[in-house]
Amino acid sequence: MVTSDGYARAVTSELATAAERGGRIALDTEFVSERRYRTLLCLVQVAVPAADAPGGVRCEVLDPLDPHFDPGPLARVLADPRVEVIVHAGRQDIALLRREWRCEVRNVFDTQVAAGFLGFGAQEGYQSLVQKVLGVKLEGGEGFTRWDRRPLTEAQLRYARDDARLLLDLGAELERRLRELGRLEWAREESRALESASDEREPLQVLRRLPRLGRLSGEQRAVALGLVEWREQKAALLDRPAGSVLADHVLVELARRRPRSRAELATVRGLDGHVAGRNAQELLEVIERSRNREAPPLPPPPPQRDPAEQPIASLAQALVRQRAREAGIAVELVATQSELQAFVAAVRRGEEPGGRLATGWRRELVGDELRDLVAGRLALAAGADGLEVVPVAAQERAQ
Repeated sequence: MVTSDGYARAVTSELATAAERGGRIALDTEFVSERRYRTLLCLVQVAVPAADAPGGVRCEVLDPLDPHFDPGPLARVLADPRVEVIVHAGRQDIALLRREWRCEVRNVFDTQVAAGFLGFGAQEGYQSLVQKVLGVKLEGGEGFTRWDRRPLTEAQLRYARDDARLLLDLGAELERRLRELGRLEWAREESRALESASDEREPLQVLRRLPRLGRLSGEQRAVALGLVEWREQKAALLDRPAGSVLADHVLVELARRRPRSRAELATVRGLDGHVAGRNAQELLEVIERSRNREAPPLPPPPPQRDPAEQPIASLAQALVRQRAREAGIAVELVATQSELQAFVAAVRRGEEPGGRLATGWRRELVGDELRDLVAGRLALAAGADGLEVVPVAAQERAQ
């Protein structure tokens, strides 16, 4: 593992230069999220093209917990749209680097996403995919370990290196297969959607996930938001999960009762004695201060579905499954049930459907056909190879 000295600084610069020269960089991270407010970035593994390295790949394991570690050179190259960043199931990796390095990762190619366009499962694991695609069996067993402890064992370091070592080759092979099928741009489009990944917790979004929020009055919701903000700040300070500082159901009960004294505070069931003791005055001040703030709006209610739309949505789902099967694409990549229902409802109202099914590769694969199916211009029939799409003549639609 590269540690903090002049050598470490040279390594990060060399890796960045090699990535810029080769136009590609493979990235993986190891982290710990249990019993913490924020996920802790513990390792960063990087692989870059290198003609003088074994297999033409240089792989390094970097220690972001080292106080002298400088991510600057790597952060710059990861944000360079001319350099392809290859990850596997990289949403958490990208979110971590956004928060820890203030790095906007660009030009992402996710091998798990790519696998979904090639007949593999939508959640295909890295070790499984490497074995199926490259024929290499990797050792496992170290994924769920204490990555925050130092020194790391040789087994941990070997596991970490393996996670990045073959990513360049895996990405290249998947891209080759996708290019042959004419789906490379589809996979790139879907991978780029990960570039906005974030693990920041917005208080208003946290508030909207609280239980029984709809039963609170405007003033009570304002108090609940104040308590959410206090809890987030306290949890970040203590580096503990927010729910361990103040449980959701207790927070809602505090907002409902709005106690004005320590005695009233002590009657709230489920309020931890430590919280009620050491933080009693803070809680009372937050509650009092929040009473007169503007009440946050309730989240919009779920749309009322026309019962007649359900069988149509089932037909739409059948068409999605058929086209996904024919194309060898994991159906989970194409559309969720709620997306299909919203699409059906919009077309039946005579509106232009929005969402993912109306744009990009999804529209090309099935979106336009879905619109015609819901509008009655197409029908589904049983065929020799599953479902067949049958045009409906205008006179038949008029009957």
